[in-house]
Amino acid sequence: MNVVVCVKQIPDPADPGSMDPETKTLKRDGKLILDESDSYGVEMALQLVDKAGGGEVTLVSMAPNSETSGLRTALAMGAASATLVSDPALNGTDALGTAKVLAKVIEESSPDLVLAATESSDGYTGTVPEQLAALLGRPSITFAKTVEIADGTVKVQRQTEAGYDEVECPLPAVVSVTAGVVEPRYPSFKGIMAAKSKPVAEKTLADLGIDAGSVGWAGAGQEIVDIAPAPAREAGEVIEDDGEAHQKIVEFLDGLKVL
Repeated sequence: MNVVVCVKQIPDPADPGSMDPETKTLKRDGKLILDESDSYGVEMALQLVDKAGGGEVTLVSMAPNSETSGLRTALAMGAASATLVSDPALNGTDALGTAKVLAKVIEESSPDLVLAATESSDGYTGTVPEQLAALLGRPSITFAKTVEIADGTVKVQRQTEAGYDEVECPLPAVVSVTAGVVEPRYPSFKGIMAAKSKPVAEKTLADLGIDAGSVGWAGAGQEIVDIAPAPAREAGEVIEDDGEAHQKIVEFLDGLKVL
């Protein structure tokens, strides 16, 4: 069983100076790390391949400046190889453009299953997995909290506000997984050393046959017009028990429409 995991390499969220005031986008010219959201997909893929008794996990990513630091982390977890798409023309690419690039790479290997995070930690559009499935012409399931493969079918418990739905579809398919679907392993020292020699193929837009005008700033269908700090959290209401506190709490909850 062969599984491709879409992984994103992002600026360190702990770095407060990573925003470009001119483009209103994150600066990606330094070291990038593996998005924590994608570590769940990598771990799930490794477990599925182990359970299947054969196959391999490969990675696909898109990042500037031939950056592979985040990919090396995922390779250290146990993935066999990776493909990185890096091209200056990709700067400013939106969600759909990203899906177009990833789909081109994935088409070359025709995996049994494609896994992705529900959404990235630096973008939060939550649209790339569905766009990717549409471009690949594959069925998809989103918000998976468990994933099982049996008899050419992927079976998923799909997380909902009220619990979960049991959903299944035939392979090959695209599945997006939620945080907590599994507990990601920590790369061992042996894994870290082995990752240094694992193959990472680098491709450009020309290699994939993608017109530069359809991605990047030129092909983006969205524009960020402003950025602003998140408002400071306001102090909550303090209810003192004067004998009627329970009634005030009931009224407060009723106002939130949770009763």
